[in-house]
Amino acid sequence: MENLPPEALLDVAAYFQALSEPTRLQLLNILREGERNVGELAQLCGTTAANVSRHLSLLTKHGMVRRESRGTSVYYSIADQSVYDLCELVCGNIARQMQRTQEARQAFTRADSAG
Repeated sequence: MENLPPEALLDVAAYFQALSEPTRLQLLNILREGERNVGELAQLCGTTAANVSRHLSLLTKHGMVRRESRGTSVYYSIADQSVYDLCELVCGNIARQMQRTQEARQAFTRADSAG
């Protein structure tokens, strides 16, 4: 982000905002296994096709997902594999934070029971 103009920072923020919704993260996880159509994705996410389409539209806009029409169906796949690198980095950070919190709770519990 160093030396980016304010306009570019808005684009970066919008990219991260696209990843800030659990259903979109779930869609990306499903698409990791291969391409799917909206109906399949809706069923796997447990939501409506309209909701999935709305989320896919945003992911497509930000270049994370690609859309391909085949006859009457539209299939979606991952357009940029680096989105998984970013998610793994964030997930690793969250896992470390959770581990530290758990260790702190255990230390507090031990100190409380010793006192």
